[in-house]
Amino acid sequence: MTTRILIADDHKIVRDGLKRILAGSELEVAAEAASGDEALALVKAQSFDIALVDMSMPGLSGIALVKRLKEERPKMKVLVLSMHGEHQYAARALKAGASGYLTKDSAADQLLGALRKIAAGGVHISDAAASALVASPAGASHESLSDREFEVMRLLVEGLGPSEIGEKLHLSVKTVSTHKTRILEKLGLGSTAELVRYALENKLLD
Repeated sequence: MTTRILIADDHKIVRDGLKRILAGSELEVAAEAASGDEALALVKAQSFDIALVDMSMPGLSGIALVKRLKEERPKMKVLVLSMHGEHQYAARALKAGASGYLTKDSAADQLLGALRKIAAGGVHISDAAASALVASPAGASHESLSDREFEVMRLLVEGLGPSEIGEKLHLSVKTVSTHKTRILEKLGLGSTAELVRYALENKLLD
């Protein structure tokens, strides 16, 4: 039986590579999207078995996209493909409704295995991510951040300014500044530099 797959990634070269990996298998690439908004529109219009989505795309992306896709099609499975390390993101992605999390440096056979496992109703998460989930202290301060705050924190740590973050997440600069203030308050930090150090210490950076 063919499994219908939607590929959502803003890089054509990545989409082409993924299509090549799936070619000749029972996993059929039924559609592709270059943004989260495009992926959501396709999911509203057609039915797919699995959405293979990139974590960082222009517009709607990340955890927010996973949640929207699952709201639209609760039965559809979502596999998150990301260049970000799994330590924190895997847990949030699964909590949002994803059935698996795979980093972009995974081998082709790992991707095929993950998709087949998810199609059969399983959950895919790497051993490293599983042990990180078990080991992560439940009371870690960043666990108290909302998904949006976590997204803003990640971009701040990557060195983006409020206006760049606002553009990327479709938020006003004022809203980004409010999020930043809340993030620093929740983590008990005084500056972006301290935030970067916190992210390094808690392995929130790749």
